[in-house]
Amino acid sequence: MATTLNNLSGLYYAQGRDAEAEALIQRALTIREKVLGPEHPQFAQSLNNLAVLYRAQSRYAEAELLSLRALAIFESAVGSNHPHIAFVLNDLGLLYEAQGRYAKAEPLFQRGLAIREAALGSNHPDLATSLENYAALLRATQRAEQAAKLELRAKAVRAKHAQDNPVE
Repeated sequence: MATTLNNLSGLYYAQGRDAEAEALIQRALTIREKVLGPEHPQFAQSLNNLAVLYRAQSRYAEAELLSLRALAIFESAVGSNHPHIAFVLNDLGLLYEAQGRYAKAEPLFQRGLAIREAALGSNHPDLATSLENYAALLRATQRAEQAAKLELRAKAVRAKHAQDNPVE
C-alpha cells in the first residue's frame, strides 16, 4: 500500500498537484514507519520524495532536514556506495543549487556521479542524469568548458542507452 501511495504521489507531483502529492507521501511515511521502522530504506525513500516536493515549493529548510535524514538512513542501511545514496546526493545537490549554495552542492554531485559510475557502469541513464546535473552547476558557476564536456558525455550515455534499448 505504501509503495502505491508513494508512486501515486510522484504522478500527482508531476501533474502539479502538490497538496495531494504531499498528503500521499505523508500517508506512505506513516505506514512505512509503523510497518518497517524509521531506519528502513523504504522509509528513507519516502523522506527523500517529500524533500524533492518541498524543494520544488521552495521549502528549503524542511527539504534539507528530510534529505539529510534520508541520507543517514540509507548510509546506515545499505552502505555509503549504494546507488540509493547517489539519488539522495543528487537531490540534495539540486536543493543546494536551487539556493545558490554551489560550494555545498558540488561535492554532492561529484560523489553521486562517482557512486553511479562505479555501481551502475558508464552507460546507465542515471549516470547521464548525474552528469547533466553537475554540468548545470558548472554552467551556473561560469565553468562552461567543463560543463560542455559533461554534457557531451551525458548525451553519449543517453544515445548508447537508446541504441541498446530500442522502443518497440
